[in-house]
Amino acid sequence: MLEIKYDEKQQLFMLSNGSISYILGIEKNRYLRHAYFGKYIKSYNGSNAPLFYDRGFCSNPIESDRTFSLDTLLAEYPDFNQGDFRNPAYIIQTKDGKRVSRFYYSGFSIIDGKEKLAGLPSVYTKNTDEAKTLRIVLKDTIMQASIYLYYTILAKYDVVCRHAEIVNQGEADIYIDRLMSFSLDFAGCDYDVMTLSGAHLNEKNINRRALCSDSIVMESIRGTSSPQATPFVALMEKDANEDRGNVWAANFIYSGDFQASVQVGQYKTTRMQIGMNSTTFGWHLSSGKKFVSPESVLVYSDKGLNGMSQIFHGLYRHQLCRGKYKEALRPVLLNSWEAYQFDVDEAKCLNLARQAKELGIELFVLDDGWFKNRCADTQGLGDWLEDREKFPHGLKSLAEKLNNEGIAFGIWFEPEMVSAGSELYRNHPDWIIRSQNYEPILSRYQCVLDLSNPQVCQYIIDRLSDILHSVNVSYVKWDMNRHLTDLGSAYLDDKQQKELSHRYVLGLYYIMETLTQNFPNVLFESCSSGGGRYDAGMLHYMPQTWASDNTDAVCRLKIQYGTSMLFPPITMGSHVSIVPNHQVGRITSLNMRFAVAMAGNLGYELDLNKLDEAEKAEIKRQISWYKNIREITQKGTFYRMESPFERNTVSWCFVSEDETKIVCCYYQILAEPIYTNPVLKLKGLKENALYRLNGQDKIFSGSELMYAGLTVPKIEGDFYSEIYILQRI
Repeated sequence: MLEIKYDEKQQLFMLSNGSISYILGIEKNRYLRHAYFGKYIKSYNGSNAPLFYDRGFCSNPIESDRTFSLDTLLAEYPDFNQGDFRNPAYIIQTKDGKRVSRFYYSGFSIIDGKEKLAGLPSVYTKNTDEAKTLRIVLKDTIMQASIYLYYTILAKYDVVCRHAEIVNQGEADIYIDRLMSFSLDFAGCDYDVMTLSGAHLNEKNINRRALCSDSIVMESIRGTSSPQATPFVALMEKDANEDRGNVWAANFIYSGDFQASVQVGQYKTTRMQIGMNSTTFGWHLSSGKKFVSPESVLVYSDKGLNGMSQIFHGLYRHQLCRGKYKEALRPVLLNSWEAYQFDVDEAKCLNLARQAKELGIELFVLDDGWFKNRCADTQGLGDWLEDREKFPHGLKSLAEKLNNEGIAFGIWFEPEMVSAGSELYRNHPDWIIRSQNYEPILSRYQCVLDLSNPQVCQYIIDRLSDILHSVNVSYVKWDMNRHLTDLGSAYLDDKQQKELSHRYVLGLYYIMETLTQNFPNVLFESCSSGGGRYDAGMLHYMPQTWASDNTDAVCRLKIQYGTSMLFPPITMGSHVSIVPNHQVGRITSLNMRFAVAMAGNLGYELDLNKLDEAEKAEIKRQISWYKNIREITQKGTFYRMESPFERNTVSWCFVSEDETKIVCCYYQILAEPIYTNPVLKLKGLKENALYRLNGQDKIFSGSELMYAGLTVPKIEGDFYSEIYILQRI
């Protein structure tokens, strides 16, 4: 029951899909007021209408009405300099340097379906009956500019997608100082806030804390969403947990700088926003031009965090990711990096790949080191020419030899970067991001190419296309190993310099759109020193992301658990690597490493030449077993059960799409001196259905397994894992 209705008498817009409702109204014929977002309401007659009365230190935009102030209004898209002293959704500066505006409600239209965002990733629909969109117009008649607010409600998911567009309809230029993709006000402030933060090798940590009379801000000014900050925020009722309670969450579909905030106002209201980060964003908008903000996805769940995550997972799998690999099973791969690092050549690759094929691995990935002058991370980036000393017959020949033996070929690129010693740098020193007044800051001995320049974008497209046209590549690992500094562009004029960060991202999206459309049979995986750019924007072009450079199984429990808050397991690259682990030095069993890695897209990243026959036999068994259940782990519904952020034991499970098979994973991190008889309580089963546990003759009901639970055997030793398979009968 998908509908958008306008109640003229109440001046209310009501969006609903039979499961959720979003309601907003027009106040004083000028302002947009938020009324409700949550569980479906059949009809609305203003039962929670706000009370207005005269309050001290409140400005009154309507002189004759001292009871009305914007500082007390639950606003939909709050302005600046009109008396609302909470965070504004936008700030626009006029040619005279003033930042005063008066955008008032002007009209609306209702659109069947969902329009695409030009040059930006967004949620999409195939048919107009999958969504409805409300477009509201705000106008400033003095400035001669309009703001278009878009609200799309989807039929299948409990989601409202929002973004804003600013159009300059006057003759004078205007300047956008601040722009949020949405703003959402809540009555009251008795909530908890959840965010995801971290660092390189320590991505997607879960942070939950109570709101106070202040602001919580999550942001990035690194040029990417970053491992330090994820463009996501969730507002939760105090008693909400994994399985019950109300959660309102927002995710920004964007891969650059952002700011997300939750602010408590003086009258105990709560304002949640996500949008561009004004530290590194500004936009010069000339006459007749339009600026489109990236999109935010707003989710409501009355089934706690698992419910929230399952909405994001389904939406992103089916209506954000695109192409052949959106639904295709992902291959088991072997990456060359931890075996050889830069010291690769044809003979080593063939030897490693042939061994991999014997173990059941389907894809060999040639990582860094394959191109000319690349023997260390100090040189070589930018030219993308095959190293004919390492590969005398060329990559085309290598790929053909592998394909003939039944294994696919993948390759690593870092296209956005350039080394100072490259021919590209010598010929085009003006193509890097830098201030002309200073020597550029290096990171990993490299500079960042200026993707605001269309010539640079075309160069990258041409160089990568040369390889992808000539070599039968099935997979591309797209890396980015530094953040942006020295924000300056030789291509942009003086008025546009603060546009560089956003124009960089737009250039990146253009490159990825071109390449992924031109090479639809290639599986592209995003990487940024691991999960440094694991965001919804990248998933629109590349349906999986290398979750972290940290491959330690214990660390990965937290990383993958936190990542699952937003992203489905099919999008997580997760590999079995060598021990002692390269990042933390920990020694875990091959069984534990596999049990963690198989909860994402399974791969291996180690030197098979250094394994004994027993280890190879174990890997062969693991891969064979995994291929029988990977459709469940990649496409099934994911449930979190025990959190590594709270306990010494961790568990989660996958329920197949037809709900007949369950893969349940249990992990104990450290051995404990007292055995406490742990019981694993499963999720996602049918209460009245019967299930057989693999390896046992006993049959259990779904209600028994979920509420009484399954006893875990006595465990001795650290880093234990167990995988249970259940079949509904």
